Amino acid sequence: MGFVVLFWVLGLTFWFAITTAAPGWDSNVAVTVRTVPGRWWTVVSSAFWARDLFGYVLGTVLILVVGVPVERRLGSARVVAVASLAQFTGVLAAMGFWQLIRPLAGEWLMGGMYFAGPSLLAWGVAAAGTAAMGTLWRRRLRLGIFALLVLLALYSGGFADLARLIAGATGALLGPLFLGRRPRRKIFVSSRHEGRVLVAVLVAVSAIGPVIAGLVPHAMGPLSVLRLLFTGIEPVDAQTVQDLCTAAGRHRECEAARLQLRAGAGGLFMAIVPSVLLLLLAEGLRRGRRFAWGAVLVLQSCLSALSLVVLIQVLQSTGQDSVAGEVVSANLSGSFPAHPLSLVVPLLMPLLLLTVLVACRRLFPVAAPRGTYARLAIQVLVLAVALAVLYIGSGLVLAQDFSPVPTPAGLLADVPDRFLPLGFAVDVLPAFFPQTFPAIVLYEGVGIVFWAVTGALVLRTFLGIRPTHSGDDKAKARAILTAGEGSSISWMTLWSGNRYWFSRLGDSFIAYRVIASVALTLGGPVGPKTRMTELITEFSLYCRANGWTPCLYSVPQDVRDTAVALGWEAAEVGQETVLPLENLSFKGKKFQDIRTALNKAAKAGIYAEWVTYPAASRVIQSQIQEVSEEWVAERNMPEMGFTLGGLDELDDPEVQCLIAVDRERRVHAVTSWLPVYRHGNITGRTLDVMRRRSDGFRPAIEFLIASAASSLREEGLGFISLSAAPLARIPGSGTPDQIRDDAGPNGLERILNALGSALEPVYGFRSLLAFKGKFHPRYQTLFMTYPDSAALPGIAQALTRAYVPSISLGDALQLVGRIIRRQNHP
Repeated sequence: MGFVVLFWVLGLTFWFAITTAAPGWDSNVAVTVRTVPGRWWTVVSSAFWARDLFGYVLGTVLILVVGVPVERRLGSARVVAVASLAQFTGVLAAMGFWQLIRPLAGEWLMGGMYFAGPSLLAWGVAAAGTAAMGTLWRRRLRLGIFALLVLLALYSGGFADLARLIAGATGALLGPLFLGRRPRRKIFVSSRHEGRVLVAVLVAVSAIGPVIAGLVPHAMGPLSVLRLLFTGIEPVDAQTVQDLCTAAGRHRECEAARLQLRAGAGGLFMAIVPSVLLLLLAEGLRRGRRFAWGAVLVLQSCLSALSLVVLIQVLQSTGQDSVAGEVVSANLSGSFPAHPLSLVVPLLMPLLLLTVLVACRRLFPVAAPRGTYARLAIQVLVLAVALAVLYIGSGLVLAQDFSPVPTPAGLLADVPDRFLPLGFAVDVLPAFFPQTFPAIVLYEGVGIVFWAVTGALVLRTFLGIRPTHSGDDKAKARAILTAGEGSSISWMTLWSGNRYWFSRLGDSFIAYRVIASVALTLGGPVGPKTRMTELITEFSLYCRANGWTPCLYSVPQDVRDTAVALGWEAAEVGQETVLPLENLSFKGKKFQDIRTALNKAAKAGIYAEWVTYPAASRVIQSQIQEVSEEWVAERNMPEMGFTLGGLDELDDPEVQCLIAVDRERRVHAVTSWLPVYRHGNITGRTLDVMRRRSDGFRPAIEFLIASAASSLREEGLGFISLSAAPLARIPGSGTPDQIRDDAGPNGLERILNALGSALEPVYGFRSLLAFKGKFHPRYQTLFMTYPDSAALPGIAQALTRAYVPSISLGDALQLVGRIIRRQNHP
């Protein structure tokens, strides 16, 4: 508030600074790359003045919107320190960078333009303030801030743009230091849900850059040449065009004016159609839609190809009698040898975005219901035909309102140009021009209506009910599961990524996924227990007919015994922890930790609340996302899947969430509970997601599990399963008939035990199993069965890719390094 007062007092005192850019004012107060060391004070003074009244208003809004919340988190002294260092570093580093690249980039960074205003302070403080946020919003805001600042520097290319980018980076580095911790150099790992959000933010921000280049009249950044794709040229009237085109020797001006004539209200909208579509598709990316991913890939590929075409035209037209040559002369101030960045970077940026999209393709598996996009294609086609007929028919009626008067053939030939975004037809000169208001509405309105309606139709496909997977297969599997009898993990078979095999009689199914020619199942067959032998045999024949090796994973003792009787081999892969509810009472010494957690929660005002994620308020949903994302980021390794759920699996109305909240409605922890159906009724629930806020109520998970057990017992449920931890078992916890060999585990089990021990410091499966032991559950061994031990290498690969499908080479090497360090320093 003190800065805002000083800002306006100085502006009102020197009133000419608000009303006009008086001669000499810019050189005495504002800063440029050429004013230091001659006028060193401008490094400071430039932050306390603005160029005009709009600058004062915008600067005030920036300081209040950013400064007030950050000052509450960091304190006044720290905000002043960050703002000051951001201002100094931003200005001085931008000057040094300009001097360094000047031989290569010429006048890029607009060295002669002055800069004034508090935007450097605001961006530096904003970036520093993100350090005090949770993982979720810190990462989102930083990505949005720096993506926007980078694009401004690359498209607009002004000295102020680079200074803002450096000021933001300075704030991001100083924020953690002022909070008493070192800046984190590691790259945080995102959950699948958050990964989609970040990609969507990146696509949305990248869509804004070309529009900025079109709006900035003197854009000179490395990507500014791409303003031809999203041109922001101002419209001219038809009379001006006619005067220029009838005058001798004015061919270049005539061509430019004709192009500008197309940039009326409709032309301007048509110029930014690709950006509008990218913003709409970004919403689909946020929701994990496969169509949105493919559409962005296609659209970005077209823009990349068009960028190359435009750049070739620019090179060929430099110095020639053309609009493109004028753009080169006006915006790039020279030819290719002086500005190689302006020709290389425009090609690299779209390719970089394409690379990100391809690398993240696994994040977008959600398919729309069958027929959704076939209907969309028909609707768009009908709309296009109707508008084309309307344009031709109305054009014939209003033919005298165009110059020259169009023929039916001319109107028909002009139809495609009415639908193309302006950048895709930048070199196509119109055959005729509208002269009256009705003709202008028709001429420009066709494209506006088409793309506006098309965009709304595309957006509607993203906003509908969560689509089903594999058409009717998932619905059929759900019907069998809810009416029949499955295991405690059978609900996981309905998760995304699974295929479904149905028995010959149609009363049973097996969920599986094919990886490395292995049909890896999620649990055993769901169906009548009396037909287990028949089901396993039938599924095995189906797999072999397709050239796959079947592997039944995480199956109970009865399925294992049936498979072994058929000649299969088996290995223990974990232990499920089951807590019967009928006589449950947290009494006695062995439940001391549980009672302590319940008592501490009561004293701290923490209580448990049942919600479903889809029906929860936006505030609760946002906090659940924040808790989950922080939990994933702390592990610094990819989020696991397969039998381990995340936020995507919470988004199900039949999955109950029990959250720990305080009196201020702050979520401290979340657990999710999957339904266990037996013959049409829910008889139990299985614990899936279990995540706690790092600075929240410490025994929150113990509190939530105990609260869930008590609550579900009162509802009449018979048991809860605390689920199993992969590659973890407690020796001696099973019954004698659950141990395969008294002499010890077989070779595969020894390998799995060793792998579980090595992964313990990273994922903590054994610690998790030991934690569940606090509730003194009943242990039930889970097995993996397979028909041929020769397929073990493929099975191992399939398990790895099932649990960590997004693991990269870098992640794998990092994991190996952690394991080695753990082995050397236990």
